[in-house]
Amino acid sequence: MTDEMLQDVAARWNGNADQWTHDVRQGYDTYREIFTFPAFVDFLPPLAGLDVIDFGCGEGTNTRRFAQMGARMTGIDLSERMIGHARAAEEAHPLGIAYKVASYSTDTGFPDASFDAVVSTMALMDGPDFGAAMREAYRLVRPGGFLAFSVLHPCFITPGLAWQKNEAGLATALCVSRYFDRTSFTEEWRFGSRPADEEIRPFAVPRFPRTLSDYLNAIIAAGFRISRIGEPQPDAEAGKTPRFARWRDLAAFLLLVMAERP
Repeated sequence: MTDEMLQDVAARWNGNADQWTHDVRQGYDTYREIFTFPAFVDFLPPLAGLDVIDFGCGEGTNTRRFAQMGARMTGIDLSERMIGHARAAEEAHPLGIAYKVASYSTDTGFPDASFDAVVSTMALMDGPDFGAAMREAYRLVRPGGFLAFSVLHPCFITPGLAWQKNEAGLATALCVSRYFDRTSFTEEWRFGSRPADEEIRPFAVPRFPRTLSDYLNAIIAAGFRISRIGEPQPDAEAGKTPRFARWRDLAAFLLLVMAERP
């Protein structure tokens, strides 16, 4: 990982920040609202009374939800504009959250063993050095504390992903290829629930593909003990929508990991 790589990722997310904040707070991120965040909350132990840091907090929506669960929250993100939006929300409706512009893959500036837990929701797959992020998480967590994160499932969300569909246009299988291709790339997309006739610039999201072993071995190498893995499916209500039914019936969208610091 180089400073130039981090600066490029920061620039991408600074460019995304205003539209991203608007869309998330308007509820356009339906994957988050219906599936990924509820699944992560179900996976977590109780947070009430804990000092928790959120790696890759973005504009702070999930950080605020953790605070509402009783955690004393700190959020970090390398995007200055994202942190600006997070701080504005905290100023308008204080929950006692501290935000800092920092990369989770470098020294974040906090003392060793500052937190009871590190959490991260759908952010660690977008950073260039996962191993460094795990080492920093280990440094920050107190003995007996834990790490919990969610990422796109690396076995199914690969650079060569493609859906096989029937004559009615419904997905019948997921075609996975280039699983071992770790070449970074920038993906352009928009939230699918946005009004289709709205003209907006697509988000530019840096991607850093990894294998399942890349994730798990980096956690172990940092010193953590993996205690739980989750591969949740959308529930029956979510599964009534085709975009969620395919992840319920055909493949895993989400990987959840829990690890403890001995």
